[in-house]
Amino acid sequence: MALTLGPILIDGGLDPFEVLVIRHAFTIERPGSGVVGIHADSTDDEILEYTRTQSVSTALFPATPARYWVVFVAEGGDRARLWSVVEQRGEVGRNDKIRWFDVAQTAHLAELRGRLVVGWRSPRTWRIHGTTAAPYSVKEIADLAPEAFPGFDRLIIGFPKLQAVLSERRYAPWRAALAVVIGVYLITDLRDGRQYVGKADGAEDILQRWSTYAFNGHGGNVELKPLDPATFQFSLLRVFDPSTPPSVVNAAESHFRDALGTRKFGLNGG
Repeated sequence: MALTLGPILIDGGLDPFEVLVIRHAFTIERPGSGVVGIHADSTDDEILEYTRTQSVSTALFPATPARYWVVFVAEGGDRARLWSVVEQRGEVGRNDKIRWFDVAQTAHLAELRGRLVVGWRSPRTWRIHGTTAAPYSVKEIADLAPEAFPGFDRLIIGFPKLQAVLSERRYAPWRAALAVVIGVYLITDLRDGRQYVGKADGAEDILQRWSTYAFNGHGGNVELKPLDPATFQFSLLRVFDPSTPPSVVNAAESHFRDALGTRKFGLNGG
């Protein structure tokens, strides 16, 4: 069974009965409206301004539009790519041709922005009710662009992002970097500031060690087992080449436990 837009809207917290679906096309001026158009290099701010500016004519735009607008941008043929979802908070002005709305982007379908492509059945129609768009076929959900690895000395991530790093394709460069080093890492519980210093050495690289935290939240560490990992923050204190002797990594781990006081005041026990 082919995937359609309707289930995606519902999964994203949007009721098709309560949304307006819009497809912008690149044009100098929206026909008959007096609204300045957009182009392939338009910024998000320009697209947002274009979206909030609508015609007074009810033949071109609903007199009482829905609260949420799901906005696509036309591509070649019948393809339309998701730009964003906006919430309209009411009309804030008008003249004899144009109405202006207070609109703001929402978090709805944020993970699909620029990725979701649907087949737009009626090229001459640029705005439709959500229920009309619901059966539109999904042509593509593109992979996210790879996220550049920030560097070992700038890496600070929370537990939810750690799980994403270990599972999502866009973080492949991060996994590649973490798989070629061993070393000493820091876990901070952001609820109370307590810290845990750990290590990955021998045959276990940082990627493998952190994978256990992403899987069970505690990595087998007794001090962490009673805690909720949702507020854990992970960072690296020092990395080594995998050929580094375990004694060197052990000494570094002991140094950081002493320097940060994690035995007496943190989560490393006595």
